[in-house]
Amino acid sequence: MTTKNISLTGEALPIASVDNALRTLTLLGEKQNLRVMDVAAYLGVARSTAHRLLTAMLQRGFVVQDARKIYRPGPAFTRLGRPGVVRPGLTELVRPSLVELSERVGETCHLGVLEGNGTRFVDCAKAPGSHRVGSRVGMLMPAHSNSIGRALLAELSPAAFQALYPRGLPAPRGSEIARRADLQRALAVVRQQGYALNFEESGPGIVAVGTCVRDDAGQAVAGIAVACASSGWTAHRLPSFVEALSLAAERVRREWGAARSEPVPGAVAG
Repeated sequence: MTTKNISLTGEALPIASVDNALRTLTLLGEKQNLRVMDVAAYLGVARSTAHRLLTAMLQRGFVVQDARKIYRPGPAFTRLGRPGVVRPGLTELVRPSLVELSERVGETCHLGVLEGNGTRFVDCAKAPGSHRVGSRVGMLMPAHSNSIGRALLAELSPAAFQALYPRGLPAPRGSEIARRADLQRALAVVRQQGYALNFEESGPGIVAVGTCVRDDAGQAVAGIAVACASSGWTAHRLPSFVEALSLAAERVRREWGAARSEPVPGAVAG
């Protein structure tokens, strides 16, 4: 039987290769851990072919490899199993607290979520004034380079952290944290103090302080941050930023619980 090719955007794409990749994803979902020999046997291909396939999936984040050379679901695979990185209703629920936070500190404030090993900025409350930090909504930045990302990374278990950085950190772009061990030490400090700080590591001229926002069960669901121009930053501002962030996070937690306890429209009492 000959394998036909189909053309996508002008490129020939072997159907068999696509089918093998999809079958491997299915197998990964069932078993949660794979070896090269498992994939080779399942697909009926040589181990070298299975290894090339898994290497391509590794580069795209669909699998991660542990110290025993076992492949497990990676961040890209995990995202396939959920409707999106932003919980339904998250932005709407946090928005009032974000606006109140911005008004309290007089600076731009962001809401972000962890997307793989990056921070996706999903909302912004911008304080008036030409010198204020601009919106980053829609941007995806390395999580270790910004305060929201660090606050959320600090919540991960060692296994989840390792899965995001199986081969170390991506090349630093202004971040003083260059190695995985450095990041782990920095995250230990974040866990202890309850907030993360970055000084011009996520962008020139920007200082940001961030913390997690949690649902009523205490699970970190996102992060919020206050960002200001480094020219207007002094260490004396840190306590007021941290206090304002804590108040905003607590308001989100309360409102999350209130929203959960609201009756479902149209529900019939039993």
